[in-house]
Amino acid sequence: MSVTRTPSDYEAERPLLDGGAEPEYGAASEPGSTRPAERRSFARNLGTIEAFGIVISIVIGSGVFTSPGAIDTNVPSPGAALIVWLVGGILAWTGASTMAELGTAIPGEGGVQPYLQYIFGDVFGFLAAWTWIVAVMPATLAILSIVFVESIFSAAGVTDQAGSIGHKLLSILVLVAVSVANSISTKVSTRLNGFFVTTKFVAIAGIVIAGLVVVILQVSGINRDAGPRDWHTKPWFGFRDTITPDGSLIDWSQLHGWEILGHYSAALYGALWAYSGWDKAIYVSAELSAPARQLPLAINTAVPIIILCFIAANAAYYILLPWNVVSTTDSVAVTAITLLLGRGFGILAAITICLVVAGSLLGNSFVAGRMVVAAANLNWLPRFLGFIGHIGAKPNDSSNDSSSETSASRKSDAPINAIILSTGLPILYILFGNFRALLTFNGLGEYSFFFLTVLGAIILRFREPELRRPYKPFILIPAIFAVVSGFVVVRGAVFASLPAVILIVVWLLGFGFYYGSRRWRESRDA
Repeated sequence: MSVTRTPSDYEAERPLLDGGAEPEYGAASEPGSTRPAERRSFARNLGTIEAFGIVISIVIGSGVFTSPGAIDTNVPSPGAALIVWLVGGILAWTGASTMAELGTAIPGEGGVQPYLQYIFGDVFGFLAAWTWIVAVMPATLAILSIVFVESIFSAAGVTDQAGSIGHKLLSILVLVAVSVANSISTKVSTRLNGFFVTTKFVAIAGIVIAGLVVVILQVSGINRDAGPRDWHTKPWFGFRDTITPDGSLIDWSQLHGWEILGHYSAALYGALWAYSGWDKAIYVSAELSAPARQLPLAINTAVPIIILCFIAANAAYYILLPWNVVSTTDSVAVTAITLLLGRGFGILAAITICLVVAGSLLGNSFVAGRMVVAAANLNWLPRFLGFIGHIGAKPNDSSNDSSSETSASRKSDAPINAIILSTGLPILYILFGNFRALLTFNGLGEYSFFFLTVLGAIILRFREPELRRPYKPFILIPAIFAVVSGFVVVRGAVFASLPAVILIVVWLLGFGFYYGSRRWRESRDA
């Protein structure tokens, strides 16, 4: 079927800062220049629905099913917990909107890396890529692999084997299976994403419907014993003592303002983990057929739907569970379904959540390879890591040609070498790390560069007001995110000093690698 193309379609596909001769992609762009260098390794064969699916698939992962307990522990009421979920979602939306502004103004592959490179210089772009490749994405993939296996063990009633070698080997097996799926082709990955997106909506819809059924049964008088009645008999915004997982009580009336702020900060951190992944649509901006139109549309459609899903699911948890139980469990969804419908349905819920986590793992593995390719194209990593469609250190005729004819002739259009690297690093994290330590480490690494990126977007508004921005949110949006993300990073570094020190060591190693490899190239070319 032929499709009529309008001039606006060609305009949307044109390089967003087009003009003049294109410099070599590996060359550094001077801060303040009017056009960053660009080179595409992937064909522009993705659309709005694929970008929407990637955001949904990554963000709706383990967080909405495991974070509610940690959030409830740190707030004085269920109503306050729902507000924290709303605030976390709004912050994610402000960050995603700012990323959409940068993604439609500054072309490039690899997430925040090209934006930091353009705004602050080459070394900042490299450090962002280095941190994501060495720390953030491996930690994320390791966390999701661990959660997948823990969900299976929890359904079987085993909760004390997280550190066993068998548990770790199963987590590695899950990670490898997902990486193999992503190595087949981009179409296979996006089709699997479509399946997992459907699974995620079904899982959340099942929880929300279960909550609605309980409300109807109790309010109508058909069955007043259908589930607990805390939601109906207790005030949603009234202070109540919170039971922590270790059995101690938090008496909110005895806490001072600074202590309460600390608890709310911890709760917000849990919400931000649940919403993590909102930035991932920009990782495929170079593969969108019309990024200026499709990227903002995908983000501004996906994020509000995710916020609505998360708030509805958490409201359902407070309907399905006694309120003194929510704060004591890390498997809220499974606990709620098991209590309401029995162990058999609890096992079914655990299986469904495993599929949800698998979808998030697939999406994160998908974008992890794209970050490696972008770094290789900039000569920050060995060039063979940027090859598309084959394994090995030697190029073939189609490795770096993204024309439609050549792409069609490849057996695979996946960055296989990059996927192998982005699978090997998480294996080390699985073997030597644990869930809680990886979670903190991941958050510090991500939000350090989210803060710098959004701050850079604000600086760029004043430094280059003439820069073409097809999508430009009100400046208060990035300002809010910059303030809150800066607070999250500082608080995390103060209260989790060991992960912060490890992250600083990663940055120092990155500096050494960057300047060492640059001097080696200069001496080789001399």
